[in-house]
Amino acid sequence: MSKIIIVGAGPTGITLAWLLTQAGIAVTLIEAAPDFARTFRGEGLMPSGLDALEQMGLLPLAPDIPHTCLDGWEVIINGRSLFQVKEPFSSSEKPCTLISQPHFLESVLTKLLEYENFQFLSGQPVRDLIKDENQRVVGINLDQNHQIYADLVIGADGRNSLMRQKAGLFLKKSTNTIDILWFQLNADSVAQAENIFYSIVQDQSAFGIFRSSLGNLHIALAIAKETKNNWKQINWQKQLIAIAPNWLTKILKNKSTQLSKPLLLSVQVGHCPQWHKPGIMILGDAAHPMSPIRAQGINMALRDALVASNYLIPQFLGNINHQSLDQALSNIEAERKPEIIKIQKLQQAEIAQAEKLRHSQLLRSLVCNFAPIISPAIRWSWIHRQKQMRQGTTTVKKIVT
Repeated sequence: MSKIIIVGAGPTGITLAWLLTQAGIAVTLIEAAPDFARTFRGEGLMPSGLDALEQMGLLPLAPDIPHTCLDGWEVIINGRSLFQVKEPFSSSEKPCTLISQPHFLESVLTKLLEYENFQFLSGQPVRDLIKDENQRVVGINLDQNHQIYADLVIGADGRNSLMRQKAGLFLKKSTNTIDILWFQLNADSVAQAENIFYSIVQDQSAFGIFRSSLGNLHIALAIAKETKNNWKQINWQKQLIAIAPNWLTKILKNKSTQLSKPLLLSVQVGHCPQWHKPGIMILGDAAHPMSPIRAQGINMALRDALVASNYLIPQFLGNINHQSLDQALSNIEAERKPEIIKIQKLQQAEIAQAEKLRHSQLLRSLVCNFAPIISPAIRWSWIHRQKQMRQGTTTVKKIVT
């Protein structure tokens, strides 16, 4: 019998499996999809995420995985540069790094498969939970009634988590007024030497532009929820040309066939008031789906895995006591939830700033007209707001090895 089943082989699931397996615990990792390829996977590692990988002993994988560092950030309002900030913000931190998530997951899995106490089941969706007479979760059901029993089930199966639903855990959704349309241009279209993350408000449009780990240019355009129903009818190439900076406009005109069709990312943000029940716990996006602002999903996922391993490893190295294990699950939630709630509030504040500019022509005009005077203060305020999203709001350390 597996001691721990982890459902979902994304960043939370695979790194937690790595930490537990290394400690000698029997782990079965289950992934519904046949591979790690997705149309979209977050790839922005902030200093907090890079620090987590370093503590896990996984940072040495990075040079062999497609990646690129951001060189800086620039905010542009109605075609006027408001300020620039170079990466990293200080000499004591690593620069924000974009890493190919599918390649990363595959690399960690390759290392995990070297361990006899690790089992990986791919392309096998979980259908249900198995509970005992006391309603404690004791395993999972796969297709054809294939049953696997364990002392603990971890649901790391993303924002639409089936494990969350089957466990009867409730997601408290936060108010969110935007979705994201995601475009990309092939790498050979991009001539920019530096990889700058551009945050742009042009008239009533707000969007971000950066070069991905594979060299493609990514464009993330915020759209109002009410636009969601007719976004397929809009000529987005024409729309982007109308609002893009001059250098991007030239690319869009000359390389129009290399612009991908838009992918709609329906943004869901929230957190579960309770992350666990007897025998099961949810982590990562399953417990707290994050806004895409500053790529917090992957960074919080890695920190969840570190904290969870600190509490779970001592529970599974000796004789398992259900009461003690349930208390450990409660302790994991208690340690992680305050940071999640704080980070989500910081993300919402960033969105609110852009929305104010997007909806107010007067405010955009004032910012542009007085940019030489106010930009130093705005730059300082922006840097100050970013620190906690870059470094986390609390210290997360690997305690148990």
